[in-house]
Amino acid sequence: MGKGCLSMSKYFLFLFNIIFFLFGVTIMGFGLWLLLDKQSFIVVLNNSTSVKVGCYILIGVGAFSMLMGFVGCLGAIYEIRCLLGLYFTCLLLILIAQIAAGALIYFQKEVLNDEMSNIVAKVLEGYPGNNSNTEQTWDYIQRTMECCGWNNRHDWNGNMVIRNSSQLLFPCSCQNASLSEENLSNSGFCESETSNWPVYNAGCSESVESWLITNLGVVLGICLGVAFIELLGMILSICLCRNIQMEDYTEVPKYNH
Repeated sequence: MGKGCLSMSKYFLFLFNIIFFLFGVTIMGFGLWLLLDKQSFIVVLNNSTSVKVGCYILIGVGAFSMLMGFVGCLGAIYEIRCLLGLYFTCLLLILIAQIAAGALIYFQKEVLNDEMSNIVAKVLEGYPGNNSNTEQTWDYIQRTMECCGWNNRHDWNGNMVIRNSSQLLFPCSCQNASLSEENLSNSGFCESETSNWPVYNAGCSESVESWLITNLGVVLGICLGVAFIELLGMILSICLCRNIQMEDYTEVPKYNH
């Protein structure tokens, strides 16, 4: 490889690792946002250990990507073969881990859905209607997605307030405007005239699944883009590593004392 091509590969790999470093910053920031933000969907799932572990994994992956970007920059600019080899190995392990995680999610999707159902059932059962952060988030989900409960409206039958009330209560955020002319509250509980609540029949799981199917192309595109970037980094690092000239210490003059 000529010096011109070698220099171009070196600086291109350096630029690539700057992008990779920023990518790590984005992932870590997203993980921190999910963990700390009080207005996101994560608030509804704050009692799930697996969800919290997922947030910490995102933070860890982001920090690791930042470290790899830094190592790749050093290896490219100073042409350090051991750092380039370490960088290649880590990218390969990350790619394998991503493929394994994708396969695990695909084959365990029923288990994940059951766990999500259990988490939401506990949230609905203990929903007191006092406008807490968890309730605000769940009310927002039901209003915007036009759904009620996770599987269907009957998930609310286990709520302690509804079961113990002498009135016919239903969650206000489930209200279907086409079934009632009253302009009710957006949160808490509202009183129904009959046992047939004027609410949406569809569960929020259907809305979430529909959203995922609609945006499946975008999700797959992002995953393939990330995999392509990682493969490109691996190719550049191994090519640069193979073409960096090693010092021939056998030709170093020997001095006699």
